[in-house]
Amino acid sequence: MEHQPDNQGLKKVLTPIMLWGLGVGYVISGMYFGWNLGLEKGGTLGLGIAVLFIMIMYVTFSLCYTELACAIPKAGGAFDYTNKALGKQIGFIAGMAQIIEFVFAPPAIAFGIGAYFHLLFPSLSVTGIAVFCYFIFTALNILGVKASASFELFITIVAVVELLIFSGFTLPHFKIENLTTNSFPNGIEGIFMAIPFAIWFFLGLEGIANVAEETINPQKNITIGFASAMLTLAVLATLTFASAVGVAGWEAVVFDATGKVSDSPLPLAIKHIPAVGDVFFHLLVWIGLFGFVASFNGLLLAAGRATYEFGKSGNAPSFLGKVNPKFKTPAVALIFNMGLGIIALFTGKTGEIITIATFGALTLYVLSVISYFVLKRKMPEMERPFKAPFYPVSPALALIIAIISLLAMTYYNIILALIYFGLMLISFAGYKVFYKK
Repeated sequence: MEHQPDNQGLKKVLTPIMLWGLGVGYVISGMYFGWNLGLEKGGTLGLGIAVLFIMIMYVTFSLCYTELACAIPKAGGAFDYTNKALGKQIGFIAGMAQIIEFVFAPPAIAFGIGAYFHLLFPSLSVTGIAVFCYFIFTALNILGVKASASFELFITIVAVVELLIFSGFTLPHFKIENLTTNSFPNGIEGIFMAIPFAIWFFLGLEGIANVAEETINPQKNITIGFASAMLTLAVLATLTFASAVGVAGWEAVVFDATGKVSDSPLPLAIKHIPAVGDVFFHLLVWIGLFGFVASFNGLLLAAGRATYEFGKSGNAPSFLGKVNPKFKTPAVALIFNMGLGIIALFTGKTGEIITIATFGALTLYVLSVISYFVLKRKMPEMERPFKAPFYPVSPALALIIAIISLLAMTYYNIILALIYFGLMLISFAGYKVFYKK
């Protein structure tokens, strides 16, 4: 896997508003599904406490990650930062964790798209819809980053408006007792069990860094993108959580009419509002699909860049680091990721896929913050257009919460942890055997 120089490069076309659209878009499907699975683990209070700490982690992490992204505006994101700070071997581990996060998150979102379509058309296959989405949106991303980002901005705005409409309908029916009834079913343990689903509210935000090479004036605009996206997501997460559970309690947005765990919490909440008729219910479901599509399309874009940088740097087969000469996009990496995602789809296990993606994210966060501290010490002269406030308290807080979360997830998901760390070990062994300096 020798390094192949790429003289074509990625095209700089992204503006601050597009970065906001990508940042919010990467994450926003987490408001529409997935987080409700954490209610089964921790109840309202358990998941609520987990979300509070995870929100603190993301705010503090975003500050130091923004500093890294502005100082080192490369498509590899955490891979490039860790490579510079901790060397090639740890850099490989960070890059591989990033790829696992970005490759495993889209299949979970594709399941959500399929589940929402299945609500409208019960005869359609959830998996079939998900595979169809992979082909359509991989093709869109191959056609060009500007087309993909412009589309992303549009559907993200629609998805945000939909969440505000949802809250407008549900908040008048909010009752505090619906938040307090059976709110802590598994006690303190439930907080730790709910962590991966709390992270799902924000997972993928760091993908903004992966389009730094395609951003106009990245040293300034990446800062704007991260800050505006994080603020938007914090408000939306709080609003969605309270308004959905406040209608009829947490069980109402976890279990469907047959008693099965559902991937469609917002439609379940809407069904408990008598004034909402079938026509408007279906309209809300249709609009809700925009949230899934925003995250699905955005994460495919970020994943393509992460895999592309891996191939370009020689840490993976060099063909993954090729840029399409016509569209200036990492077409081969996008198609490769699609193949892996479709394989994951056929496992049929949304919760497990979310958890594995979260393992990758937490590994990335831990190594990125360690790299941040190392670069501060080793390279104080490095140009840093943005500097994270409250150093060293804010990155230390991010690191502590990320490590505790990773340990808790490993303890409560031992089989999935073995699968994740097994994937990392096999990948690292392959890197040691095949990588050529």
